[in-house]
Amino acid sequence: MLAVGVILLAAVCLAAARWQWHRYESRNAAIAVVESNYDAAPVPADDLWPAPGEPFDESDEWRSVTMVGTYDPERTVLLRNRPVGGTPGFHVLVPFEVTEGTSAGDVVVVDRGFVSWGEDASTPAEIAAPPPGTVAATVRMRPDEPASTRDAAPGQVQAISTDQVLAAAPGGGDWAEGRTTSAYGSLVSEDPAPDTELVGLPAPSTDPGSHLSYTFQWIIFALGAVGGFIILVRRERGPKVVAGDLLDDPDGRAARRRRRAERPTEEDIEDALVEAQHGRSGQDR
Repeated sequence: MLAVGVILLAAVCLAAARWQWHRYESRNAAIAVVESNYDAAPVPADDLWPAPGEPFDESDEWRSVTMVGTYDPERTVLLRNRPVGGTPGFHVLVPFEVTEGTSAGDVVVVDRGFVSWGEDASTPAEIAAPPPGTVAATVRMRPDEPASTRDAAPGQVQAISTDQVLAAAPGGGDWAEGRTTSAYGSLVSEDPAPDTELVGLPAPSTDPGSHLSYTFQWIIFALGAVGGFIILVRRERGPKVVAGDLLDDPDGRAARRRRRAERPTEEDIEDALVEAQHGRSGQDR
């Protein structure tokens, strides 16, 4: 049974190591996308932005694009539970209707920035309005998040899922049906600039985390379990030590004397040789 338990323990440790390794590889891939795209020069949205119904190309995440259109501040929605710099508050999500280029007519949710709590955790501080009229907005492309199943107050959401954000706005999202895409925008700049800017969104982390070290730790645990079992088996098969010897003689001297006493003495060896010689002499006669 002990052997079975050791095997199961080692298998669990190796499975955990493999999971951490996959997390390490996934994290490295995400960091590579950030390093490749985050500081790249902006391009027209028509070159990269997915059309309605098209999937988002993950290799384009964090690419900067510029689109021309108008904000609809009356349909602003707040994203809950996304602190910035350790400060609790809300992200300000505003629908943006593209008016120029092949993407004209598309509706994009833009995360314009951060605002802290107001009087309590359910309301924001004063929200600065976006620029009125036609705006050239430069945003970084982000894939839509899965729709959240958690409840939120009216006009607020728990995830940036375009359809869910629009549905939470006053009047609902039917007006944009068939014109939304699988991406939203994280604001970089606006032209013309707003009278008051919101707190900017932080750059994504490129810290690889501890997944690699955890991988090696789980492997060491697996090896330790197997190695400990082997040592235990070897001790079980080795010379027995009487408990009393350990209590009365912690240095093991009595046990060593017993082992020496059990060894044949020189006299025993000499007698055995004499008996063997006599035996051969009797056979010769």
